Amino acid sequence: QVQLVESGGGLVQPGGSLRLSCAASGLTFSDYSMNWHRQAPGKERELVAWIRWDGVNTNYAASVKGRFTISRDDAKNTVYLQMNSLTPGDTAMYICSARDRVTLTEYWGQGTQVTVSS
Repeated sequence: QVQLVESGGGLVQPGGSLRLSCAASGLTFSDYSMNWHRQAPGKERELVAWIRWDGVNTNYAASVKGRFTISRDDAKNTVYLQMNSLTPGDTAMYICSARDRVTLTEYWGQGTQVTVSS
């Protein structure tokens, strides 16, 4: 049974930083590209960051480029999202997903809430 469990969300002031984690189990982690998405109330879900299964490539939404960094630790089956210079516009539920590099089957976590407010 595949499980993705996000953690690290919370309340942070504008300009602050948070590091999100997504721990995966029940899959061969190194076979999966990992993604961070976010969804704010009343808005569509947005793909924020992506890291390829081998960690060679990453990609970011324009709205977070230069402020967010995605990374992975295959020894810990965990993907991270380092978020710096946070603004109220970054307030959302952050959700990780894992996509199999061959079958493209995608699994989703439940999300962790990030609130940026003074």
